[in-house]
Amino acid sequence: MTMLNNELARYNMIEQQIRPWEVMDDQVLDLLVQVPREAFVPDAYKAMAFMDLPIPLAHGQCMMPPKLEARILQALAPKPDETILEIGTGSGYFTALLARSAAHVYSVELYADLSKQAQLNLEEQNIHNVSLEVGNAAQGWSKHDRVDGIVITAALPVLPDQFRQDLKVGGRMIAIIGDSPAMEVQLIRRTAEHDWTTENLFETNMPYLTNARQPERFVL
Repeated sequence: MTMLNNELARYNMIEQQIRPWEVMDDQVLDLLVQVPREAFVPDAYKAMAFMDLPIPLAHGQCMMPPKLEARILQALAPKPDETILEIGTGSGYFTALLARSAAHVYSVELYADLSKQAQLNLEEQNIHNVSLEVGNAAQGWSKHDRVDGIVITAALPVLPDQFRQDLKVGGRMIAIIGDSPAMEVQLIRRTAEHDWTTENLFETNMPYLTNARQPERFVL
């Protein structure tokens, strides 16, 4: 794509996919213009960069569709003085959106090669307030102090309690919970040391986080 075609495709993505999906926050919309999504898309899928589709990555992973990224970012609403934990770095695109919104982002990826490519992608965009880490965070990631926000970029059948414990009081988390094809995107807030609230925002369908714990199922 030429730069002109990219800008037109980006404009159409925002106006035809994202705004109609109740994303009206000017800060979020501005970030979608400022952070070039196509720079984080693997070469084989550049033509799909602005389509309303998940984009394949290595190891069976994927980038979320643009409207889901935007809606989740709007719901989390990171602030400039906050620290955010992202589970599932992927290509680093959503990491970049978080980093442009918050003071610092810790992002954990299971696959070292994806993390390495994400680091390169972020450096090319001059984004440095990110710590990329490699490991299995399917049950939580408690290697840092409690954080202001958590985003889990793939689905979980059930939410491990450790994620709730990793939030500061007043912090919030976005998690995609449930069984395909009707999963709930949830906004979870820690309102006190031992209290949380959960708000179901909307339904979606995403692949499960690798190594996610499966609930016990009753079988006749």
